[in-house]
Amino acid sequence: MNVHDALSQIAEIRQRMAWSVTFRGYRASSTALTGVIAIAAGLLQAWSQPNTDFSVQRYLAVWFGAAVLGILIVAIGLLLRRGEFPDVDNTGALTLAAVESFLPCLVAGALVTYALVFFQSFNSIGLLPGLWMVLFSLGIFASRRLLPRSIFVAAGYYLLCGLVVLTLRPPQAFSAWTMSTVFGVGQFLTAAILYLTLERSVVPEELR
Repeated sequence: MNVHDALSQIAEIRQRMAWSVTFRGYRASSTALTGVIAIAAGLLQAWSQPNTDFSVQRYLAVWFGAAVLGILIVAIGLLLRRGEFPDVDNTGALTLAAVESFLPCLVAGALVTYALVFFQSFNSIGLLPGLWMVLFSLGIFASRRLLPRSIFVAAGYYLLCGLVVLTLRPPQAFSAWTMSTVFGVGQFLTAAILYLTLERSVVPEELR
């Protein structure tokens, strides 16, 4: 065996190891669909409550509804993919690890929302959109070991957008296009990353 063959075998082994510890339950299609939901939620907010008739309760209803619908779509996608690779014995463990990595940011988002809405002023409530984006970025960062390295681009995007939105005054922060633009673009970006790095990647033949 020459050096070239040895290096080729090492590269193949590393590729197979990386494949076996990469979570492939997130689909580009379902992720892109959550981006569509974000845009639709923005349109619904703009239609249901103009700037002159803003209601925090209706705002929260629109975006919590969008979040729940997005979570359901992702969950259904995970269930549908559960038996896709029967020869991979750690699929269940990877799914559980992915859920455990992202769940804290969702719980934190709900608790922060509760605290600001029921115990703080309107100006403090204006921090919510930016905080949601920052917490969402932390959820992606927490999942980094299970996803492709380029997922850092999506996580960094949400973090940067969240920091920018935190500097906005409540009317601008609560704009229908603030949340819909950030999450719409962000989910399409994430879907593109998943497609290019996972769904187009070559699967080891023995795992097909």
